[in-house]
Formats: sequence, C-alpha cells, structure tokens
Amino acid sequence: MNLKTKTIAIGFPSVGLFAACFIGFVAFPATPATAACSDYPAPSVDWTGCRKRNVMLTKNDLTDSNFSGIDLLGSDLRNAKFDNTDFTKAQMSRVNMSSSSATKANFTKVEAARAVFQKTDLRNANFDKAVMFRSDFSNSNLVNANLNKSEFSRSKFTGANMESAALSFANLARVDFRGANLTNVDLNTSWTYLTRFEGVDLSSAKNLSQAQVQISCGDSATKLPEGLITPPTWPCKVTD
Repeated sequence: MNLKTKTIAIGFPSVGLFAACFIGFVAFPATPATAACSDYPAPSVDWTGCRKRNVMLTKNDLTDSNFSGIDLLGSDLRNAKFDNTDFTKAQMSRVNMSSSSATKANFTKVEAARAVFQKTDLRNANFDKAVMFRSDFSNSNLVNANLNKSEFSRSKFTGANMESAALSFANLARVDFRGANLTNVDLNTSWTYLTRFEGVDLSSAKNLSQAQVQISCGDSATKLPEGLITPPTWPCKVTD
C-alpha cells in the first residue's frame, strides 16, 4: 500500500512536467514572423513599418517586396525595380524614383509630397487615395494606372503616357498635363481648377464635363470631346 502510494505521488508530477514541456515546444512555431529591417535589399524583402530615411537603393532589385508603412523620406530609389511591391501607407515625401520600374506596385494612401517619378514605369500601378502634391511624373508611363481620389495639386505629368488611366474624384488643381497622352483617361468629377491642358488631345476623355473645362486652362490646340466647347477664357494666364 505504501509502495503504490509513493509510486503515484512521484508519477503525477512527471506527467505534468512532460505535458508542460510539450505544450511549450509546439507553441513556438506558431509565433508570426516579423519584418527584418536590417535585411539587405533583395527581391521579396519585408520592410513593413521600417524607418529607411535617406537611404540609397539605386539599381537594386526589390521586386515583390513589402514596404507597407515604411518611412522612405528623402531616399534615392532611382534605376531600381519595384514591380509588384506594396507601398501602402508609406511615407515617400521627397523620394526620387526616376527611371525605375514599379509596374503593378501598390501606392495606396502613400504620402509623397514633392516626390520625383520622372521616366518611371508605373503601368497598372495603384495610387488610390495617395497624397502627392507637387510631385513630378514627367515622361512616366502610367498606362492603366489607378489614380482615383488622390491629391496631385501642382504636380507635373508633362509628356507622360496616361492612356486609360483612372483619375476620378482626384484633385488636379494646377496640374500640368502638357504633352501628355490622355487617351481614354477617366476624369469623372475630378477638380480641374487651372489644370493645364494646352495642346492636349482630350477628345476621347471619359466623363469630362463642361464645368471642368470652364475652370481649366487650354488653348486653340486643345481637343475636347464631342459636345464640349472651348471657353472664352482660354488661353488663361497661369501663375505659380
């Protein structure tokens, strides 16, 4: 009787200890991976929420990376690859992404005042609800890009290819589109106060209203969709 009682008393703590160790062992693999801000630039790198101000990323391949919430203020991103990269809610003010490739990249809700995207390949990119006033998209490729509900006041799109781009409900006040290809661009309800359309072919523009034309700036070379007329205020005097 005493021997059995002693055996049971010793056995129960052993089982409990084994169970605790086993539970602790299986719990560790379930811990989610975190972004590695110290990782070197490479395709599919995860820099979610990282602080990367004033970094040099020129000529790097960062395809398919996760830059959601990243702080890239003042960084040099020229001649790099960002195809399919996620920049959602990134801080990109004063970055320079000129001559880079960012096709199908997601720039939703980015803050990128005075950013430079000259000669950048942005086909099928998503700029939904982005804040990008005074940014420069000169000679960039924005075919099929989504720029809906975004802030682009005083930005430059001179010479840009924006065929079939979506610009609905966007702030385009004082934006410069001279020399741009706006074939089939959708301008539904966008704010076009002093928007520069001199010499631009808008004949195939979608959802462009006479009210939008009235407050914009064009000239005798500007082509309007059928049914819209040239305002008597054109050409208008534009000052910075």
